[in-house]
Amino acid sequence: MSKHIPIRHCVACREGKPKAELIRVLRSPEGAVGIDGTGKANGRGAYLCRSADCLKKAQKNRGLERQLKQTLDPSVYDALLRGIDHGR
Repeated sequence: MSKHIPIRHCVACREGKPKAELIRVLRSPEGAVGIDGTGKANGRGAYLCRSADCLKKAQKNRGLERQLKQTLDPSVYDALLRGIDHGR
């Protein structure tokens, strides 16, 4: 019997991938937004592919803002881009 692999969808490209292949962007209960390295932190999460293109697409279509139910400053996107580039 095979183990169940959770599938999540990228908020930008809407492609379904295994949860481990995506980045979880988290809005904590205090309202701070950042990358959740564990994938289990408390708060509201949204998933993104590990590419700068998907992050730019999510910024353009406001996919992260809709999913996190919070308006994001451009500085948050810059920090997420640095986190994505650093994680490679």
